[in-house]
Amino acid sequence: MMAKKNPEPTLRPRSRAFLVGVEIYGEDSYLSIEDSLAELTLLADTAGLDVVGSATQKLDRPNPQTYIGAGKVEEIQALVEEFQADIVLFDEELSPRHLRELERIFGPKVQILDRTALILDIFAQHAHTREGALQVELAQYEYRLPRLTRAWTHLARQAGGGAGRSGSVGGVGLRGPGETQLEVDRRDIRRRIDHLKEELDKVRIHRRQYRRRRRRSRIPVVTLVGYTNAGKSTLLNRLSGAGVYVADQLFATLDPTTRRVELPGGNPALITDTVGFIQKLPTTLVASFRATLEEIADADLLVHVVDITHPNAQAQAEAVFHTLGEIDADHIPVLTVLNKVDQLADPERARTVTEYFPRSVAVSALRGDGIVTLLDKVKTLLYETYTPITIQLDYKDGGLISLFHESGQIEAIENIRGGVIITGKLPGRLLARFQTYVKTGDNEDEESGKQDSWIDFEEP
Repeated sequence: MMAKKNPEPTLRPRSRAFLVGVEIYGEDSYLSIEDSLAELTLLADTAGLDVVGSATQKLDRPNPQTYIGAGKVEEIQALVEEFQADIVLFDEELSPRHLRELERIFGPKVQILDRTALILDIFAQHAHTREGALQVELAQYEYRLPRLTRAWTHLARQAGGGAGRSGSVGGVGLRGPGETQLEVDRRDIRRRIDHLKEELDKVRIHRRQYRRRRRRSRIPVVTLVGYTNAGKSTLLNRLSGAGVYVADQLFATLDPTTRRVELPGGNPALITDTVGFIQKLPTTLVASFRATLEEIADADLLVHVVDITHPNAQAQAEAVFHTLGEIDADHIPVLTVLNKVDQLADPERARTVTEYFPRSVAVSALRGDGIVTLLDKVKTLLYETYTPITIQLDYKDGGLISLFHESGQIEAIENIRGGVIITGKLPGRLLARFQTYVKTGDNEDEESGKQDSWIDFEEP
C-alpha cells in the first residue's frame, strides 16, 4: 500500500555532486553553457549539495544511449572517482533510457540526477501549504512514473517517506523485486496521480470562485512575476507589509500571496506574489502548478521584477516571457521593475538597462528607493491610461457590455446578429478582461489575427 503523504525531501547532508552541462548545436538557450552551470550550482546549493567539479560537452545531437558521448562518460567516471562524488547531476532532463544506461555504467554507488529531479526536490522542501504539497507531489509522480526500473526499491518499503525516497536527491536506490512488482508500483502511482488530479481540480474550482468574487469587487489585480530570487516577495512586503517569507535562495516562495494595496489618490489594487520562474522549468511543474499559475493569467497588470544586478538579467527576462507564453498570459500588459539598484556599483547602469525595458522603473525593494514612483506608474496604467480597442461581444456577455459602458469610453456600437461590436477606449485595469473578445479582420489568417489582437498600453 503506497504512502499517501507528499514525498519528503531525503537529502543527505551535503552530498558531493559533479555537474554535467551539454550544449546542442542549433538549440536556442537563454543562457550560455557556463552561465547555465553556474545557475545549476545555485540550485544544487539550495538542495543541500556541494558541487565538487563539472564538465561540459558540445554535441550536434544527444547520444541516444547516454546523452553525452562515450568518451565523455569515461572522462566523467574518472573525475567522479577522483573527487569522490556520489551524485552526477545533468543540466538537462534525461530520458528514462538515458537514466537507465547511465545508472548501469556508473554503478550503484553513484546516483544519476537531472535538472528536473533537482528542481522537484527543491519544490518539495519549500511546499508548506496543502495546495503546494499536492502540486509538487503530482509533478514528482508524473516525472518518476516512466523512470521506474528494477533499481527502485519497492514503494511499499518507503512508508512514512512517500514514493520518492529511493529516487530523491542523495538517496541511492536498491535492486527491486522484479517486473511483476514494478507493474504493481506503476499501478499504485497511476492511482495516486488520478487522486491528486481530483484534489487539485477541487483547488482550481475554489480558486476560480475566489477570482469571480474578486472580479465582482471591481478591484484590479496586479501580479508580480519574475525570475526566481529577483526580489518579488521583498517587493510585496515593501508595498503591503505582507510579511511574506524572504530568503536569498532560489524558489524560497511557492505559494501565492495576495494583499490589498492603496495606490496614490486612494485607488485600490490587489497585488499577488507568485512562484518564481527559471529557464528549463520542468513541464511537469508547469502542468501541476496550473491552479497557481492561473492567478497570473487572470491578472489585469503584470509587474515583472528583474534583478538588475544579475549579469544575465536580460536572458532571465526572456525566460520569464517565454513561460508567460506557455501559460497563456503573454497578452497581459507588463510594467517592468528593475530591482536591487541599491546594490549597483554604478547607478548609471540602471538607466542603460531601461533601453531593453521601455516601460520600467528602477527600485530597491529592500530600501524602498523608487517605490513611490512605482505606485504612481501602477495607478496611471490601471486607472488613467486608456487604450483604443474594438471588441465583439455576444448578448449573453451582458456583464462585460455593462462594464464597458460603466468604465470605458464608447465611440461606436454596431448591433449584429446575437451581439454587438463596440469601438472605444478602456482603462488599463480592464484590458486583459476583454482581450479574448478583440475584433480582428475577417480575411486575416490566424497568425496575423493574433498579432492584431495584441493589446498594449499607450505610454503614459
